[in-house]
Parts: sequence; structure tokens; C-alpha cells
Amino acid sequence: MKNIVVIGSTGSIGKQVLEVIKSLPGKFKVVGLGAGRNWHLMWEQIRKFQPLAVALNGEAELKNLSRLIAASRGPELFMGRRGMEKLAVLPEADLVVVAVTGAAGIYPTYAAISAGKTIALANKETLVAAGHLVMELAARKNVAVLPVDSEHSAIWQCLNGQDFSAVNKLILTASGGPFRELNKKEIENVTVDMALRHPNWNMGNKITIDSATLMNKGLEVIEAKWLFGVDYSQIEVVIHPQSVIHSAVEFLDGSVIAQMGLPDMRLPIQYALTFPQRFYSSFPRLKLTELRELTFIKPDTDKFPSLRLAYEAGRVGGTMPAVLNAANEVAVDAFLKGKIGFNGIPAVVSRVMEMHQNVSIPDLDEIMEADRWGREAGEKIIKGF
Repeated sequence: MKNIVVIGSTGSIGKQVLEVIKSLPGKFKVVGLGAGRNWHLMWEQIRKFQPLAVALNGEAELKNLSRLIAASRGPELFMGRRGMEKLAVLPEADLVVVAVTGAAGIYPTYAAISAGKTIALANKETLVAAGHLVMELAARKNVAVLPVDSEHSAIWQCLNGQDFSAVNKLILTASGGPFRELNKKEIENVTVDMALRHPNWNMGNKITIDSATLMNKGLEVIEAKWLFGVDYSQIEVVIHPQSVIHSAVEFLDGSVIAQMGLPDMRLPIQYALTFPQRFYSSFPRLKLTELRELTFIKPDTDKFPSLRLAYEAGRVGGTMPAVLNAANEVAVDAFLKGKIGFNGIPAVVSRVMEMHQNVSIPDLDEIMEADRWGREAGEKIIKGF
């Protein structure tokens, strides 16, 4: 039985992680749960999984939760960033799932790796902003960083048993989001409701908007560079509207190995949790005889400049990817609140990147300062809109 900590347990991915755990009785024990401010859902999760420790970000929310726990022998309670780090290094934990969104995921990931814990990573920002630091530390500590994203999980599965030196390129597939067939003029007029209607995946609001702009895929390009140690010239993005092939690897001899499955995040989650084993899953399965077509299209970075911006930030390196991510987060939030239009998202990101004074080999403090600066700069530009 593996002892698991889930940081981000009340979010979209975190809830699916717990669903997978529940579907495999006797395989896992949840020893820690961490979340933002959703203390109502956390209370339900505590009653269901009985963890040893729990962390929340909000002081008022933690007090509300503690009042509910007071009547029973509940878990130890922690708060804020330090609380998440305490969860990440619980002595009982074998595997730490980092499923929070935003740069806040960097701290518990770094702490868990430092403590020698295996990581199941579902937080893009950790590798986007601090990939060089995180992967160097993981190598030094001999800690495995297991990808949870469906695309990186697919590449990981395709590379199992393969010689990495034989890889020619990684092929990341993207659904293209809900606007792949719109022209530039039509994209200017899309609404928040339209952007949140993803054709294939059920995700949180921020990731759904990122998918619509293709920034999600751009962030995954940067992640793939650090996870698999390849150059950006070896990472290709392909629009695949059916979301059946989750990604592929092309080898030096021209052979391509792809991983297929239904667009269901529970499948890559289960693979990361159970690795190196595979267990039977009761989730819906892909039926090849029911497939009508599999199509692949080159992405249009003129219509979707966020993908181009991510490649540019990744190639510049240093603190630029952290700034890209930070500016994108505040821009997406502004779009969701109706402060800017859809095309305003990459416009804000591009302007912030132009303003940034890059630090080429940053430490963690410099990365987090770049994150703070990027958010502040983005907010100022948004006010100008």
C-alpha cells in the first residue's frame, strides 16, 4: 500500500486523484490533504479518507474546519505555504501529488524532493518557472518526477524501455480548443462562456481558457523540455481535435510510437499513482471500431500567439518562463472577470515579456521575485486596457 499526500485535493485534478484512489481499494492510504479555501469540501474529504494531516491557505477557513474537527479525533492542521511544505515532507508519505495551480506549487514540490519523496506532478508552473532547479534537485536526490498531464504521461509511456538517445522529436498533441476553426476576426469576439466550453476535456476554468488560447500547450512544451531533457527544436505541437492520441515520440529511424485513450484525466492519474505497475481500471475504454477519423493539423500561431510566446520564453530561459506564466495567470483572470477580451490575454503576456529584464541563471528567490513582478506588471497593463 502506498501512502499518498494530495496537495490541491479540492481542485479539478485533486478530486479526480481521490476518485482514482477510491476506485482501487487497498492500494493507497491518503495521509495528507492540502487545498486553498474550500473548507466545506475538505471536511467531506477528511471524513472519507481520514488523513493524518491537512493544510488550508486561509486562516478563517482553517478555523472553520478546526471547529468541525474539534468534536472528533481529526487530523493535524497546518496553514499556508509552510503548511503545504509540512504536508509535502510527512514522514509517512511515499508519493506526493502536487495538483495545485499556479506558482504556489513550486514550494511543496521543492520541499518534497528535498525530503526524498516521489512526485506525481500535475502543476505546470513548477517546471515552467523552475524546471532547471527542480530537475537538478531531483537528479541529485535520486527522486522520480512522474508526470500526470495526459500529454507528458503519453510521452513517458512511449519512452518506457527506449533509449533516450534514439529520440528524434516529441510530438505533443492539442485539441485546439473550441476556437480552432474560427478566423482571427471571429476570435476577437468570443465570450467567457464560449471559451469555457471545451469540446473534449472537463477541466478547471483557468486550464480551460489556457487550452482555448493554446497557452496550455505552450506551457507543456516547456515542461516537456525539462521532463525529458530535449531541445525545443525537438518538440512539435500538432492539433488533434479528437484527443484520442495523447502524444507521440518519433525516433531516429522514423518510427513513431503513440499512446491512445479516451480524453479522461483519470487514466494518466492512475498510471502515475500505480507506477511501475498497472492495475485494472473500471473507467470507460477506447473502442477502436467506434473511431471515425483521426486528424492532425499544424497550429496557427498567428491566430493563437500564446503558443509562439511560450516557445520564445522557453528558448530565452532564465526568469522569462516564470514571467510568461505569471502574466498569463493575471490576464486569464482578467478575461474571466470581463476586464479584457480574449485576444487581450496574449497581448498582455507579450507586453510583459518585452518589459522584463531577464535573469539568465536564477535561484528560487529570483524566480519567485520574477513571478511577483510579472503579476504586478500584468495588472498595470490590464488597467490600461
